[in-house]
Amino acid sequence: MFGIVRPCTHRLAKGLRTEWTAHLCGLCLALRTEHGQLSRVATNYDGLVVSVLTDAQSGPTGIRRRTAGPCPLRGMRTAPVALGEGARLAAAVSLVLASAKLRDHITDGDGPLRRRPLAAAARRVAAHWDRAGARGGAGLGFDTGVLADAVDRQPAVERAAGPGTPLLTVTEPTETATAAAFAHTAVLAGRPANAAPLAEAGRLFGRLAHLLDAVQDFPADTASGAWNPLAATGTGPEEARRLADDALRGIRPALAEAEFTDDRLTHVLLVHELRHAVDRAFGTTGCTHHDGRMAPAKGSPFDRHGGGFASGPVTPPASRRRGFRAGCGAFFCLCCTCRMCCAEGYEGPWSRKRREGCCHKCDCGDCCDTCSCDCCSCD
Repeated sequence: MFGIVRPCTHRLAKGLRTEWTAHLCGLCLALRTEHGQLSRVATNYDGLVVSVLTDAQSGPTGIRRRTAGPCPLRGMRTAPVALGEGARLAAAVSLVLASAKLRDHITDGDGPLRRRPLAAAARRVAAHWDRAGARGGAGLGFDTGVLADAVDRQPAVERAAGPGTPLLTVTEPTETATAAAFAHTAVLAGRPANAAPLAEAGRLFGRLAHLLDAVQDFPADTASGAWNPLAATGTGPEEARRLADDALRGIRPALAEAEFTDDRLTHVLLVHELRHAVDRAFGTTGCTHHDGRMAPAKGSPFDRHGGGFASGPVTPPASRRRGFRAGCGAFFCLCCTCRMCCAEGYEGPWSRKRREGCCHKCDCGDCCDTCSCDCCSCD
């Protein structure tokens, strides 16, 4: 799964852990029910924020749950899962996001997608997800055309970018798409007055998603020669961090303007966890709710040598890469044993590069010590 909002469950109060799982599993099952088993691979952390926002505005009478059967990703345990329009909208948005991500990998020739037959098959899958997402969105009154348009415009925006181009010019299509998705949750919840502030929160969320993705991909893009917005526009570490911090500061007041029935999970995801996501991407550790800045950690994408970005080959030798079939086997093994979610580290199924589990380096103590909210826990 991909996405920037990846909370460690140790940072969530017990009730919010259950709610987080309900939305994650609800998104996965909505994808399966509406679009088939294969579409479940489009499950991603950022898409389920749409489901969380819809529930947060709907109130107890609008929140629906059902008990799902045992699943390997839950340790073969049952769990309550989210149902309804929020989960369905999250599914439609996730399909379009996954389609864009897949196309990006095809363009960069990542892993097995360097081979033309596999790249052609991946393009067909991406096109199918686009159509499925459009159907799902139409059933909810949401025109996914704004998402598809953002995906279609992105290559032209990137081709036109060069040294001196404002980075926000490159992130604009993503900002527009996420703003539309966030705003539509207000329509589904029957709170039209929330549309404008949630659109602003979505715009800033999209900016962060694009920016942090660029930061995390920078070393690999440098090694492979792939296009990266930071390198293309000549954006330095300080400016990139400033833009990320500005977006973080803007999301909280935007959410404060919206009316929620229960915004605890929304708050922890879009305020606290986004801060952790920024720290993760820039190589800092701990909670940075205070005004103090932390220096980039050694070895991070923004570890500087003489004022520049960290660079150099990070791709394992071709002889160490797994083939397509072996990689698929490793992928399913990692999923079924929850290593992608819970392990401190694991080996990428195809690239064999070192990856970090979603719950690695849990730093809940710092957050709990500096925040007066009741949304985090250290039990």
